[in-house]
Amino acid sequence: MTSRRASPAASRLSWKPRSSDAREPVHKAIRKVWRDGVFSDGARLIPEETPLALTYNGGTYAVMMGSPEDLGDFAVGFSLSEGIVQSTEEIETLDIVELDDGIELRMWLRPDRAERIAERRRNIAGPTGCGLCGLDSISEAVRPAAVVPTGRIFSPREIMTAVAAVAPLQEINHQTRAVHAAAFWTATRGIVALREDVGRHNALDKLAGALARDKVGASDGIVLLTSRVSVEMVQKTAAIGAPLIAAVSAPTALAVRMADAARITLAAIARADGFEIFTHPERVTGAVPGKESAYVVVA
Repeated sequence: MTSRRASPAASRLSWKPRSSDAREPVHKAIRKVWRDGVFSDGARLIPEETPLALTYNGGTYAVMMGSPEDLGDFAVGFSLSEGIVQSTEEIETLDIVELDDGIELRMWLRPDRAERIAERRRNIAGPTGCGLCGLDSISEAVRPAAVVPTGRIFSPREIMTAVAAVAPLQEINHQTRAVHAAAFWTATRGIVALREDVGRHNALDKLAGALARDKVGASDGIVLLTSRVSVEMVQKTAAIGAPLIAAVSAPTALAVRMADAARITLAAIARADGFEIFTHPERVTGAVPGKESAYVVVA
């Protein structure tokens, strides 16, 4: 799986997937649906996310989370938009290399461009709330999440009450309709803390800081998210120690796998009439009496 630079005479842009043609971009998840007071089984398609390492002339420049498709376009577009190259002709070769934990977009640049990579690498300006900017290895991007304690059992009504409590407290979003929120709820206190930010990862980091500064234990509460659930959001919630995530949008397949490993109950697609449980439904009253996690992700 070594990469070779093209000779100057043969220099041209091409990308060649190695191993399998990346990964399936969509998976089917079997989950528990709580709707109108009744639990039922059902299937939902959820997107895959995987660490994408962008390397130039043998050195990693950045690791981003993304969908495993159209990766040649992503590698070229990232290189152009970041100013790493000025034209596609400056990329001599591009290989898409599938690794155990992610995919490497391995590029070799023209010699005059390669000389500038070292100084550019430390000045990367990532997109707002990308969550992974600055990481330089795939293994760091998919590091195992902490395993959370069992915590308490929640009723469907408690989850619905917690979700409904978020919107009225989103002061910045009321004014702008342009920010995410992360909140923490307990049965005894309601919304304990809520933080907003244009970046969903930033909002959750702010919430973690608020809980830590106030020495709030998280084992008996719910982390509430107004965004989709990506793997970084699960990792951050596990670090907080909360046993349950409730989010208004769907999770990615990698987030589901990470939540299951961290023993976090992941409830998503939370609406006024119900929600869907993807992992560890045993924490929700009536979901799967006497059984462990029942979710399945099918490749």
